[in-house]
Amino acid sequence: MSLILKYLKEEKRSELNKINILPENIANKIAAGEVVQRPESVVKELLENSIDAGATSIELIIRKAGKSLIQVCDNGCGMSEDDAILCLQKHATSKISTYEDLEAIMTLGFRGEALSAISAVSLLEIKTERPEDEIGTYIRLDEPGTIIKEKGSFPKGTIISIKNLFFNTPGRRNFLKSDATELKHIIDTFNKIALSKPEISFKLYVDNDVVYDYKEGSIENRIKEVFAENMFDALIPVGENTDFIKLNGYIGKPSLLKKNKGEQYLFLNKRFVISKQINHAVFTAYENFLEKGDYPFFILFLDIDPAKIDVNVHPTKLEVRFEDEKDVYNFVLAVIRKGLGSVDLVPSMTFRNPIFSPEESTEKLAVNKFSRTETNDFTDRPDYAKKSYAAADFSDKEIDLIFNTLPEMPKNTQARPDIPFEKPMTQILHQENRQPELFNRREVESFIIQLHNKYILSQIKTGLMIIDQHVAHERILYEKALKLYDADLRFSQPVLFPITIELDPAKFGLVKELNDYLNRIGFMIKFFSKNTIIIEGIPEDVKLGTEEKIFMEILDEYAYNQKEKKLEVLDNIAKSFSCKTAIKAGDYLSEKEMRNLIDQLFATSNPYVCPHGRPIVIKISLEEFDRRFGRTS
Repeated sequence: MSLILKYLKEEKRSELNKINILPENIANKIAAGEVVQRPESVVKELLENSIDAGATSIELIIRKAGKSLIQVCDNGCGMSEDDAILCLQKHATSKISTYEDLEAIMTLGFRGEALSAISAVSLLEIKTERPEDEIGTYIRLDEPGTIIKEKGSFPKGTIISIKNLFFNTPGRRNFLKSDATELKHIIDTFNKIALSKPEISFKLYVDNDVVYDYKEGSIENRIKEVFAENMFDALIPVGENTDFIKLNGYIGKPSLLKKNKGEQYLFLNKRFVISKQINHAVFTAYENFLEKGDYPFFILFLDIDPAKIDVNVHPTKLEVRFEDEKDVYNFVLAVIRKGLGSVDLVPSMTFRNPIFSPEESTEKLAVNKFSRTETNDFTDRPDYAKKSYAAADFSDKEIDLIFNTLPEMPKNTQARPDIPFEKPMTQILHQENRQPELFNRREVESFIIQLHNKYILSQIKTGLMIIDQHVAHERILYEKALKLYDADLRFSQPVLFPITIELDPAKFGLVKELNDYLNRIGFMIKFFSKNTIIIEGIPEDVKLGTEEKIFMEILDEYAYNQKEKKLEVLDNIAKSFSCKTAIKAGDYLSEKEMRNLIDQLFATSNPYVCPHGRPIVIKISLEEFDRRFGRTS
């Protein structure tokens, strides 16, 4: 650049030339727009500087949503007089000094642009004093660019005050939102940074009122302070550490799914970042829990070698790039799936009290969102394998004792079908001063019934479990289809008479495109003449006599999902197959079939929701039954 300027000075420029170099004050105001977009941007930069300075206590003071005053006070290392003046210059930083430092950034700040950009659009003051200094430094930067320097006694650390933000760029100030909106952005950033550093105490003042006062402590305590005391009832811990990458944190149970973004907290090497790749990995792990427009809650701490990431993508330092993007994606996906699969997510249902109003006077069944569950607790489910069906081993004497208690039936009189004995057996034994303990020998079996050929009801240790038979079978078949595709074993049940189907050109082309996927899950298809196929084999789960109907429904479902939901091919095939092949509401199931269905369901990786996101299982606790019946013990 200096050679170009030297050349231009030596050569006489024509008056017709149109390109000019902007004055420094205008260039600084333009450049400041990349770093300082709103008051929240200033808060972020100043808080990060305080953290880099080694502060253990940070206070943020806000007036008029940051438009009037933004002040950050810390007890960090402070600055010397020369450093306090130099930090206001463009590209002045203590964080890096060589190119190699840029390749492995360990600090939150490093570009040396923040204070320079902020000072270009505000009135800036600095009070700073190092621990070893007896007197500190006061710096004030006025609009014309003159620096006022004074000496004084100040608290150890640094206090930076930003007054009248955008006072000299009224156009940008006019584009700021309402005070409530701007304050919300400030609080969001304050909380994100507070979450990233639980070992630092943070305090926020808004118009002289203390809004937040976070004490130094653990990440668990900080989460409770930022969100709610009972927040952990709705969170699932996740974690996995390797030599190359570490991931720890918390993900929300499905009860925390929301229809708006903003509660996804990703910290890369303790820096809050936004990564579409990581977000996509988390969303994919939640797969069937999410409906269109749902967003999961998570707080994740990802630690990677700084040399393998790039945070120098944008001046705001929010965007990030990974050297091994695919490996990081797959790692996050696996860890989140493991976390979701290790916790009992069956919702517990309770009855809300009625609201006596003209619009609503009946009770509603509601999900208890904060029901505490334990990791790897799958014991609260129907378990029939442990039940004994062998007859009780009674002695001859005990058998005689039983039958001697039976009353004689009157002659020519039939027993009432609804009352097998005139008196209950326990009453007979009591009257005869005999004990009924011999009847307790037989283990009582957990009941299982089918309700309206649609739901399966079964006893569990905490109450009652209700299972939707269709979506339960969907989950089983969905995971089975994925496993068959991965194994590439191509199990197929031959049909006695091959089925010839004539398709329209569009569906014929779709079958050709999906032939390998269909073949791996069990459909053996032969292409015959124009637009005609012959099905010679079917998956074992397809009922005989419904082969053509099911096959056509799978194609229709696939086409719909492809158009409306834009699913990946394998996921779409597995979901379409499971949806159309599963047993339907209204199908009768024998007791053995119901038990097999439940056993297969709880052998899946996610027995809580079907592939489309609908709940499979709900529970109603004994406590809820007791409450409804007025029982106290």
